[in-house]
Amino acid sequence: MSAPIRLAVLISGGGTTLQNLLDRIADGWLEAAAACVVSSKAGVAGLERARRGGVPAFVVERKGCASREEFSARVLGHCRDARAELVCLAGFLQLLQIPPDFDGRVMNVHPALLPSFGGKGHHGLHVHEAVLEAGVKVSGCTVHFADNEYDRGPIIVQRAVPVEEADTPETLRARVFAAECEAYPEAIRLFAQGRLRIEGRRVRVLGR
Repeated sequence: MSAPIRLAVLISGGGTTLQNLLDRIADGWLEAAAACVVSSKAGVAGLERARRGGVPAFVVERKGCASREEFSARVLGHCRDARAELVCLAGFLQLLQIPPDFDGRVMNVHPALLPSFGGKGHHGLHVHEAVLEAGVKVSGCTVHFADNEYDRGPIIVQRAVPVEEADTPETLRARVFAAECEAYPEAIRLFAQGRLRIEGRRVRVLGR
């Protein structure tokens, strides 16, 4: 049997996506190991989740770095030291400069159906507020490979959820997050199985 895939999880806040991944690993659905957690903010709840899960955790703040390149190098340095095979952005609110050795090895989950409602500033409740203001009838989540732009990398998995008439940003967020909790582990498992092939802007899932 192959060894579990080693994950580095990058956070900036409460770590709910991190917790979902830890729970999926613990229940055996996701054959993976959390090798490290890196937070772009100190004192956030996600660091405590990492501690409780026995995962080594580090803080690299953007304001403590002279450039985005230095920030990215320090963050990914921790991932290299942990021998991470896949880097999972989990509510990570900083743009990374991804070097060649991590190309195709950084994933992100976004709380909307990209390419709609993505890009700089579209995170957290802001996304769901924009969805409701636009009057669309369907929203959802997108798991994609990250590149050097916000929310632009090739799409791996999407899950749609209905937008209800009585929705608030908070109720829509909860419905979308439930979809994220299924989609992100699925995308990681496909990667670990070697079933994802990037072809330009598309990701082909092999074996379907």
